Amino acid sequence: MLRYQTVPVTPFQQNCSILWCDATMKAAVVDPGGELDRLIAAAQALGVSLEQIWLTHAHIDHAGGTGELARRLALPIIGPHPGDQFWIDGLPQQSAMFGFPPAEPFTPTRWLHDGDTVALGEETLTVRHCPGHTPGHVIFHSATAQRAFVGDVLFAGSIGRTDFPGGNHDELIASITGRLWPLGDETVFIPGHGPESSFGRERRSNPYVRGT
Repeated sequence: MLRYQTVPVTPFQQNCSILWCDATMKAAVVDPGGELDRLIAAAQALGVSLEQIWLTHAHIDHAGGTGELARRLALPIIGPHPGDQFWIDGLPQQSAMFGFPPAEPFTPTRWLHDGDTVALGEETLTVRHCPGHTPGHVIFHSATAQRAFVGDVLFAGSIGRTDFPGGNHDELIASITGRLWPLGDETVFIPGHGPESSFGRERRSNPYVRGT
């Protein structure tokens, strides 16, 4: 069974999630934006073995700690989609602009594309490419756990910003309606910021996508 714990990190309170397979205790960390010692301590407290880094996209609050964590623990970096290459290249500038610790450069071990899968112990999650917030944004979906880790595509009561370079409002709405809603109203999603919600709840009440 897939289990997870969410640890808000960075001044932006970004929801970094530690996912693990409870049969093997093999774990991945999704979007390690910073505060790496806290994340490592959380994994140790859970008794899991960190084996992978998964990225939804390459904004500083989601990817700022990736290079250092990969180096410190010799972890592969999985994702995002190649459309976010320019955001990865710009991480040092992003860190300076927003007052983050210097971000180490990195090259993903594996780029992700729509329909790919990622494996964690005995668990397999599906990858959907969901551009709009960034061109290379992806989400991770577990059908068995009915959970989706959606980064900054969708929030409880809101949607991702599209005013950053490479953002596109129409693409974002298309990603939500075409890639998220088909995963089912009962699916609970873990956003990049703020509380969890379900796709069904957002379809009914989110003012940006209500009724879609």
